[in-house]
Amino acid sequence: MTKIKIPVYDICSIDRSAKSNILIERFGHYLKKHYENLHRSHRHSFYHLVLFLKGKGSHTIDFERLAVKPYQIYFMIPGQVHSWHFEGDMEGYLVHFEESLFSGFLQNAHYLEQFQFFKGNSQDGVIQLPATIHNKVVELFESMLSEVTESTDQNMDMIRLLLLELFILIDRAGDTKKRKIIAPQKLTLLRNYQQLIDKHFRDIRLPKEYADLLYITPNHLNALCQDLLGKSAGDLIHERAILEAKRLLTNADMTVTQIAYNLNFQDNSYFNRFFKKEVGMTPDEFRKQFINQSN
Repeated sequence: MTKIKIPVYDICSIDRSAKSNILIERFGHYLKKHYENLHRSHRHSFYHLVLFLKGKGSHTIDFERLAVKPYQIYFMIPGQVHSWHFEGDMEGYLVHFEESLFSGFLQNAHYLEQFQFFKGNSQDGVIQLPATIHNKVVELFESMLSEVTESTDQNMDMIRLLLLELFILIDRAGDTKKRKIIAPQKLTLLRNYQQLIDKHFRDIRLPKEYADLLYITPNHLNALCQDLLGKSAGDLIHERAILEAKRLLTNADMTVTQIAYNLNFQDNSYFNRFFKKEVGMTPDEFRKQFINQSN
């Protein structure tokens, strides 16, 4: 069986002409240089976003395949897995940027985390832009392309401002059904819960233990998740564990037993049952399917 291991790229390893913490290009031009190497599954060490203007095909983010549509934009955070499957010529814009682009520029080091599309959820990270902002979004990308040709501090600051304007514009134009008025303390509590899961999902599996860390009752935590996400508190823990399992299963150097141990499943058979219940196939079946799709 052919072994597949997902490569991890930084900005300069993809394109040596890029600046150390940012790359902005027309998408068609970028693909002509890199599609041969980057259409297979890979990860980034940086933030990544693409706006499609024209083209057909699909793209996959964290093992979920999505159809390409004009004026669809997607956002990815470091560590997510993706691949492209395009048909014919593509047009649009692409931006890569390191976390360091904003870390010394904004007082709030966690500013980007307020945007739903930077939460690392593939469904929330793909947005169909409303027609009312098409022209403005294209104008912002064109302005960034003009600024990136220079390398002065002022040019970089303008790019930062243009990116922030883009993020805020898209966030404000989001689906009104998803943008119901929510008390800020609820959003903060949910964000804190999600951050705790990211940090402790290997070791803490019970919502009650997270509720204790958040100084709230398990019922309060579960009601919060149901209200804001339509899921139970336990669902979020299971989803994070499954996503990590899928990512690790793409590493050809790790056996299923090693992955189970890495995720703190001391019993390999329990890990297999847990994975099959959540995904509908065993870890070995998932790995074989991924390898077949990647060849």
